[in-house]
Amino acid sequence: MITQSQDTQESSIPRPMDIATICVYGLSFLSAGLFMFLPLVNLLSPSPWQRYMGAIHGFAALLATVVISYAGHLAFPLLRGVRKILPQMRTLTFWSTCLSFCAIASGNWVYMRYRAPANGARAWLRENTPLVHYLFMEYHEFTVLFTLPLGAACTWVLWKYGDSILEQQNRPVLTGTCLALMAMMFFGIGGLVSGLNVARMHSL
Repeated sequence: MITQSQDTQESSIPRPMDIATICVYGLSFLSAGLFMFLPLVNLLSPSPWQRYMGAIHGFAALLATVVISYAGHLAFPLLRGVRKILPQMRTLTFWSTCLSFCAIASGNWVYMRYRAPANGARAWLRENTPLVHYLFMEYHEFTVLFTLPLGAACTWVLWKYGDSILEQQNRPVLTGTCLALMAMMFFGIGGLVSGLNVARMHSL
């Protein structure tokens, strides 16, 4: 009887491994939540342009980067021929393309303000920190545009070929599609990082 009661008490006490697992998951969800709400910081800006344009473009770019990165991450097992993720990949590439379009469209709206000749961020950056403009903004301007055609092409290929894309004769098509998804992930993450650096230097 004493042994059974001791076993019951010991089983009710959380083990160090359980506590560590809970802490890791809790910190992960907290970090992800804070990261997802990062665009809300734009709503505190004294600039009316930044409050609206920055928040809208920030949400669109952040959501696009998250979905594109997930699709690019799954491109590695797809390249190895994992069949069960094909339906998920078709859905992810479709939404990656849609969110990429939203991010680019809202980014062009922000870019009009960025290129304002009198008090725009571009003029300020070129006058005060031209290296930031040429390293980050020039990269940001062009590379993020590649996410849309890459996403549209990958979506079309995955929906057209279906499960037959994993067959041996379609191996080059599968390889090209997976490489395009990886490049899309690279451009998406690079675009988010470069955009955040420009915004940190000088807001709209």
